[in-house]
Amino acid sequence: MDKNNIIGFVLIAAVLIGFGIWSQPSAEQIAAQQKQDSIENVARAKAENAAKMAAQQKTAQAKAAVEADTTALFYAALQGNATDVVLKNKSVELTVSTKGGVVSKAVIKNFEDRNGNKDVTLFDSKTQSLNFALAAKEVNINTADLYFTPSNQTDSTVTMTAVAGAGKSLVIDYVLGKDYMLHTKVQAIGLAGAFAPSTTQMDVQWKDMARQQERGFTFENRYATLTYHEAEGGTDYLSEGKKIENETIEKKIDWVAFKNQFFSAVMIAKNDFAENSQMTSIPQDKGSGYLKQYEAKMKTFFDPSGKTPSEFDFYYGPNDFRLLKRVEKECAFDKDLDMQRLVYLGWPLFRIINRWFTIYVFDFLTGLNINMGIVLILITLLLKFITYPMVKKSYMSSAKMRVLKPKLEEATKHLNKPEDQMQKQQAMMTEYAKYGVSPLSGCLPMLIQMPIWIAMFNFVPNAIQLRGESFLWIKDLSTYDPIIEWNTNLWLIGDHLSLTCILFCVANILYSLMTMRQQRDQMVGQQAEQMKMMQWMMFLMPLMFFFMFNDYSAGLNFYYFISLFFSAAIMWILRRTTNDEKLLAILEKKYEENKNNPKKLSGLAARLQAMQEQQQEMQRKREELERKRKGLQ
Repeated sequence: MDKNNIIGFVLIAAVLIGFGIWSQPSAEQIAAQQKQDSIENVARAKAENAAKMAAQQKTAQAKAAVEADTTALFYAALQGNATDVVLKNKSVELTVSTKGGVVSKAVIKNFEDRNGNKDVTLFDSKTQSLNFALAAKEVNINTADLYFTPSNQTDSTVTMTAVAGAGKSLVIDYVLGKDYMLHTKVQAIGLAGAFAPSTTQMDVQWKDMARQQERGFTFENRYATLTYHEAEGGTDYLSEGKKIENETIEKKIDWVAFKNQFFSAVMIAKNDFAENSQMTSIPQDKGSGYLKQYEAKMKTFFDPSGKTPSEFDFYYGPNDFRLLKRVEKECAFDKDLDMQRLVYLGWPLFRIINRWFTIYVFDFLTGLNINMGIVLILITLLLKFITYPMVKKSYMSSAKMRVLKPKLEEATKHLNKPEDQMQKQQAMMTEYAKYGVSPLSGCLPMLIQMPIWIAMFNFVPNAIQLRGESFLWIKDLSTYDPIIEWNTNLWLIGDHLSLTCILFCVANILYSLMTMRQQRDQMVGQQAEQMKMMQWMMFLMPLMFFFMFNDYSAGLNFYYFISLFFSAAIMWILRRTTNDEKLLAILEKKYEENKNNPKKLSGLAARLQAMQEQQQEMQRKREELERKRKGLQ
């Protein structure tokens, strides 16, 4: 990298930080905004409560009218006492309530929650609801209002029946698979006459308050999203940071997921959910115990005659890439659901790296039953081993430029005026070509490491295998590792200091010092002087990283720390094992071979030289025109 690249990065960072500071409102503005927000919140809350009370009153009146009519459809099912039926296997425990006939509580076994309980409660009846709404001729039927009678009950099956009259009922069948999949059928019995002949759909209304399951609220909230899969392919999600209410999904979808960082509740429709489903995702406040308020309003197939049931599969389980691929095969609908996309692996290039390399290596190493911290170290070593030939080639290019520095300074010492800099660059490129050196190879280590760093940035936070795993002083590799915490949430920092983040940033500073020294040693003339003046700027990027990564998982910060440590070690070893005198002798021999027939520049170096020559020619023409203009005057 040359000084222009570094200046560009620094200026971009300075603009971003400066704009962030400049755009911060004053204390008076904050107070005024908080007051205005409070007024608006109170008014909004009153309006919402009034609307809610009106809706409840209308529903209660309609229900009371139906209950008063002993001949009404589902009269008997509108009254009763709620009881629970538990379906369970080695992986989950699902509670089906007779009020509503749907799953009211989901417990995922063998995953400790943030409070130390041995199982994770994904949701319960206080925060989650599911309603199947049917528009009959005389009355709207909502399963949430009905009391069902359980039958055919075992540990993995139950049939819930809401009686509508003699020979008439609404039946919901449940079959729990061996892992995390629950198969469901909703079927009308003897109710064909209760619906209009044109009735082919029912409404599905699903709500949930996603619980905070991990220690780091901000970090977990970043990966909690309402995600859906289009029936024709393609997975998308609502923005994780914005309040989104009733966003219309124009295409058909076959599943929708209420996703946390490491766990999801997924609803899959055999006959798809129709176009124009409405999705809601509202972020919750830190300290509330919840991440998002989710809601999905959808329509799907319904057969009033009862000949064909409406079928659904529910997945209540961990976001584990391999597990999701396996469980998808257990789905009874023979669809390409692509459920593993619940584990976000990054943009296409980085997803390819993670999908076809990182996951396979990770699976192999975790299969050895070794500590997850050791797994991260071994992955780092493997990546360094793979990239070592390219890194060594890049280092040797820099070393060649270093040993040639005195010769280049001597060859270009007559071009030290500011107006001679372009000509000086061309002369240096020509000299490098004579020695067979590519001056652009010094940027190769960064270009090599950047895709891998970004790929790991996406992989590590989504690797559920790191959840709850300790290493050295780190209690949980999936969340931050505080050395100090406080109650106040400070701007940019938060409420803690993460030790692995500090180690990563310190390692970044030391590595930057090494690389800058290497670059300074190979720069000629004014470039070297300018590099000395820019040394203080190398602290800016690690400082930015500190504010970015203080809330990130200890596993990710630890990986970056180890990666920088090994990079610095490789650079140190290469420097110690490189004999400058022998290298210079080799270059001198190369120079003698190319003196009369210098090797032409190729690739990016050739294009840069062409651009420099073009700029020089344009400058010459401008100067010539300026001389002519002055001559005419």
